[in-house]
Amino acid sequence: MSVVAKHLSLPFPGRLHRAARAVLAFGLTVGVAIGLLGLSTSSRAAAAASLTVLMSDDNAAHSEFVQQLRASQEPGGRFELVRLSPTGEMPQAVEMAGAETERGANAGVRTRSMRPSAADANLTMAVGIAAARAAVERPGQEPLVLAMLSRLDYEALKAASPALKRGDRRVGVLLRDPAMADQLALIGAVLPQKHRIGVVATPESEPLVRELQRAAQGANPAWDVRVEYAPDAKSLAAALRTVVPLSDALMVLPDLIGDNQAATLSVLRAGAGAGLPVFGASEGLVRSGGLAAAVSTPSQLAQQARLLGQKVASAGSSNSPLVEAATPATVRVNATVARGLGLRLPEERELTDRLAATR
Repeated sequence: MSVVAKHLSLPFPGRLHRAARAVLAFGLTVGVAIGLLGLSTSSRAAAAASLTVLMSDDNAAHSEFVQQLRASQEPGGRFELVRLSPTGEMPQAVEMAGAETERGANAGVRTRSMRPSAADANLTMAVGIAAARAAVERPGQEPLVLAMLSRLDYEALKAASPALKRGDRRVGVLLRDPAMADQLALIGAVLPQKHRIGVVATPESEPLVRELQRAAQGANPAWDVRVEYAPDAKSLAAALRTVVPLSDALMVLPDLIGDNQAATLSVLRAGAGAGLPVFGASEGLVRSGGLAAAVSTPSQLAQQARLLGQKVASAGSSNSPLVEAATPATVRVNATVARGLGLRLPEERELTDRLAATR
């Protein structure tokens, strides 16, 4: 049996030419596909935000704040929670995962350096004063947001931290308390015919007092604010005896008096004895006998912190931090106190809307 080899009718050079064109076309197709895939991947990587959160304690407000940050992480984004020691000096552990992993509750915890790589650190957010102290001293150029600080926390940090004064990184500061202008707007909505506010402050409260006085002078009509200082607990009663007869309402500042339960109760008792409403910036004050407060919950503050982070990340270089007071999203009213004072107040929702309209 003989076998005859059958040759293709095309000449060899023609076949080689067509084969080369086929290989070239295939290569271009694959190359374009790979290029598009790479572009898509890089675009997703660029669009996906990475957030490093520094936290030094597990108090309820800070935990709720961080939980909301994690829940609102963009799909494909990277969330890293760095747990510091109670003093904020040494990292204890890092909880790190993408948004999808976090939603699946499969995030791991592992110890590692406090300093993430440049690719990871699109934005760093410190929660609370101890974490803020650690963050401002931490080397790095990534944008930084200091959140859940009181005004006095921030003023003390600014005075004590050379790194914060240098302005070598973009910094945003979110205060946990509403602006004094918002607090005065609430009092005006509740007591439209009254314009005398009494305040007992400590010497450390001077930054808050100055902000209150500026807001009072800028209002229309202006508020008459009477401030008495109480350097210690024994002075509080005397200061109240001076300020109460000259006031239509009392305000508790978020300072050493507002943060001390016994001192706050002294102000509330003085107000109740004189038939004066007491206002403040916490739900605790309202539950304890204050008439009303403009507050932002930790979850609402977390949403504001994300927006502030976007502003800081997109801003140009700045020598001074971008500071925002909490934007009160809710008004709380003690209906029992209102009835005792003979006041008929609008609903909390209506007061909240009025407050928002004044900004």
